[in-house]
Amino acid sequence: MSTAAVPVLRAASTAFGLVMVASAAVQADGPGLVAAVVAAAAVLASSVFRPAAPVAVLLTLAVIVLADAAPVLTATSGLCAAAYLVLRHTAAVTSPTVVGAVGFTAAGLAAAMRIGGGALIAAIAGLFLAGSIPALLVTMLISAALALLAALYAAVLDRRQPAG
Repeated sequence: MSTAAVPVLRAASTAFGLVMVASAAVQADGPGLVAAVVAAAAVLASSVFRPAAPVAVLLTLAVIVLADAAPVLTATSGLCAAAYLVLRHTAAVTSPTVVGAVGFTAAGLAAAMRIGGGALIAAIAGLFLAGSIPALLVTMLISAALALLAALYAAVLDRRQPAG
């Protein structure tokens, strides 16, 4: 990697890291906000000290738990976390890396959403995975099937419980 590319990669990685923390902290208050500030500081520190990057991701996970973040915000944070870590540690971003990150984000969203929305997201992700590694497609199929089963089970439980 050329020395001219290093500042660009650091800036892009830092941007993804800060978006990771911001998307997790949208609904945060109290302890979640404190964890978000510490996570943002860890993102900035990782520009100089790379081992701080996983710490920033773990602190962002704490923010998500403390804030009880919405699934879309959690998925955004997770996708940004993947980009942040990849760019922080290597310049070799390959197509399978991007497809895998986007595909698993879509699978996670599909599991968190109702059946119709989840099926739509899984179908869109399938369009991007058409030329990818067959093992990734099998993994996506299994995770989408499990998400569908979980959604069906939740729907059955919702119908069994009396209203009120």
